[in-house]
Amino acid sequence: MTLLRRGLPAAAFLLLAAGTAAAQEIRAGDLTISRTWSRAAGANGTGAGFLAIRNAGSQPDRLVAATAPVARTVELHTHVRDGEVMRMRPVEAGIPIPPGETVTLQPGGFHVMLIGLKEALRQGTEVPLTLRFERAGEVQVMLHVESAGARGPTAHSH
Repeated sequence: MTLLRRGLPAAAFLLLAAGTAAAQEIRAGDLTISRTWSRAAGANGTGAGFLAIRNAGSQPDRLVAATAPVARTVELHTHVRDGEVMRMRPVEAGIPIPPGETVTLQPGGFHVMLIGLKEALRQGTEVPLTLRFERAGEVQVMLHVESAGARGPTAHSH
């Protein structure tokens, strides 16, 4: 019982520290990137990256590209209505990040497509993603992989 009692504070600290690390926000110039996540997906398939980008500056910025070592190709996408059907389409001009606003890349909206996965995205792991902004430059973030059907990040990944 003594070992269990001594171990509980240490375990609680480790859980808190892990949650704090995952909750970190990445800053690049006037931008703050948070809530970075993905869904589990199989090797050779397609995955997606989701995140929030806050522009605290007075100048607009634009997410112009992304790369990830886990995918053969990475594209910026959005959903558009084609008659009665929603379809994903590449965003050729990038994703605008207006000053004073937060743009959320999420299921059903803007997102980062990870095409031709070189390995499976396994729930509970993290994968690196490099974002390239017009003004803020390159920023590396980690996507926390949630379950295949996740609708958003869990508490420990934002």
